[in-house]
Amino acid sequence: MVDPKRDPRAEFETRERLADVGAGPGATRDPAVAAQAASTHAAVTERLHAGGRMNARERIELLLDRGSFVELDRFVTHATHDFGMASKQVYGDGVITGHGTVDGRTVFVFAQQSEVFGGSLGMAHARKICKVMDLAMDVGAPVIGLNDSGGARIQEGVESLAGYAEIFKRNVLASGVVPQISVILGPCAGGAVYSPALTDLVLMVDDTSYMFITGPDVIRAVTHEEVTKEQLGGAVTHNERSGVAHFRCGDESTALAMTRQLLGYFPSNNLGVAPAMRSSDPADRRCPELRDVVPVDTTKPYDIRQIITEVADGGQFLEVQAGFARNIVIGFVRVDGRSVGVVANQPLVLAGCLDIDASTKAARFVRMCDAFNIPLLTLVDVPGFLPGTEQEFRGIIRHGAKLLYAFTEATVPKVTIVTRKAYGGAYDVMSSKHIRGDINLAYPTAEIAVMGAEGAVNIIFRREIAGAVDPDATRKRLADEYRELFASPYKAAELGFVDQVIDPADTRVRVAQSFAMLENKRQDNPRKKHGNIPL
Repeated sequence: MVDPKRDPRAEFETRERLADVGAGPGATRDPAVAAQAASTHAAVTERLHAGGRMNARERIELLLDRGSFVELDRFVTHATHDFGMASKQVYGDGVITGHGTVDGRTVFVFAQQSEVFGGSLGMAHARKICKVMDLAMDVGAPVIGLNDSGGARIQEGVESLAGYAEIFKRNVLASGVVPQISVILGPCAGGAVYSPALTDLVLMVDDTSYMFITGPDVIRAVTHEEVTKEQLGGAVTHNERSGVAHFRCGDESTALAMTRQLLGYFPSNNLGVAPAMRSSDPADRRCPELRDVVPVDTTKPYDIRQIITEVADGGQFLEVQAGFARNIVIGFVRVDGRSVGVVANQPLVLAGCLDIDASTKAARFVRMCDAFNIPLLTLVDVPGFLPGTEQEFRGIIRHGAKLLYAFTEATVPKVTIVTRKAYGGAYDVMSSKHIRGDINLAYPTAEIAVMGAEGAVNIIFRREIAGAVDPDATRKRLADEYRELFASPYKAAELGFVDQVIDPADTRVRVAQSFAMLENKRQDNPRKKHGNIPL
C-alpha cells in the first residue's frame, strides 16, 4: 500500500512512470524494483527494435494523429492469486486501450504488449478491450486492434476463455455497425486468432506476424507433420493460401500507415458515409487509352486493373487480398472524391472464371461495402464458373451462391460494366440488372450469352455440323452468326438488361455520372431477422 501521507502529486507521477515501463503496484514503494522494471522495459524495447518491431505505445503513436491518444484503464491489474500471480501484477495487464483520432476522426484502439505475460489474455485484459469496444459501439467509431498475443493466460484458466468469448461476442455485435480492423504485429495463437477473423480487415507483417490455432510443436506431436511458424501461419500463407488476411506489409510502419489509409475509405459507422476527398482529377476526364485495352481476340488475356486505375481518381487503387484468388480483383478507389468498392474479374488468371475462393473473396467484400454504405463498381469479363470435379466436390454451387446472395442483398449504389465475356450463370451473379444492378453498361466488345459461340453451336447445330461437307467451315459460319445475334451487347440492350453500350473512352465519365445520380438512392430489403446466406 502507498503511504496515505505521501504527496498525491508525487504518487501520481510515480504510478505514471511505472505504468509506462510495465511495472505494477509492488514497485510503488521500492525504488529498486521500479528501477529494475525500467531497465527491463528498455532492454525488451531494444530487442524488439532489433527484430524490426515496436512496443505497443510506439505503435499507437504511429497509428494515431500526433498527441491525440487518450489512454483508459491505465492502472488496471489482474486479480489472480494462483501460481504466484499475486506478486506479478502489472499496471495495464498487458494491453493498452483508449481512443484518439486518425485524420481528425475518432477511433478506438487496443494494443497488446508482448513484453507483459507474452501478451496473453486474462480477464482484466479482456475487460479493458471490451470497454473500448462498447464505447466504440455507443459513439459510432471504428475499432483498431494491434494484436500481439500468445493466446489465453493459462494461469487464469476458464476466466481467460470467458474473456475471449466476451470479445468475440462484441466483434459479432459490432460487425456491420462500426469498422473493425485487426493488425497482426506478432504471434497470435489459439483463441487470439478468432477475434481478428471476425473483424472486417486483417493486416499482417512479413517475418514477424503469425496466426494459427495450434502451433508447429502441437502439429508435430499430433499429426507428425513438420512445419515452420512461417509456413503454417505467416503473412505469405494467410495472404496467398488461406485468405485469412487481406494485406501483407513489409514492416510495422507500413502496416500502420495502411491502416490509416484504409480508414479513409470507410465511414465511422453504418449510419454515415465515407469522407469525400477533394480531387484534382476531373470527373469528366475521358480515357481514350481504354479503347485498346480489351483485345478483339476473345482468347487473349489483359489486366483488368488497367481499367480500374483509369477510372480511379489519380489512378489510385488500393487492392485488397491481392495475393489470394487472383482470378478476381477487389479493392477501393475514389471516383470524383467518393469512396467506391471495386469487384472485377481478372482475365489474366484462369481467364477470369469464378471458382470457390474467388466467389467467397468477392462475396465478403461486397457485404462489407454494403454494410458501410460504400458504392460498388463491378467490371465483368467472366466465361463462367471454373469446371472440374475438385470444384464440384468442394461445393462450387454453395460457394458461388454466396456471391449471388451478396450482390442481390446489397442496397448500395451498384454500377456494372461488361467489358467482354459475360456467360451463363456467372453473368447473372456479377451484379447483373436482374439482381438489382442499378446502372448496367457494356463495351462494344461485350459478349452476353448462355455460353461462348463455339460451345453453343456445337449443341444447337450438332447434326448440321456433323453432316456438312466442311464441318470446320460450317461451325465457324454458325458461330459467327450466333455471336452476332446473341453474343453482342446489343441484344441485351434491346431487352433493357444493359442500360447503355458505351465507348470505353467514356468509362470514367459514365461511372462518375452514375454514382452521382445514385448518391441519394434508397432501397430496403424485406423485413426479417436475417437471411440464411449459404455459408
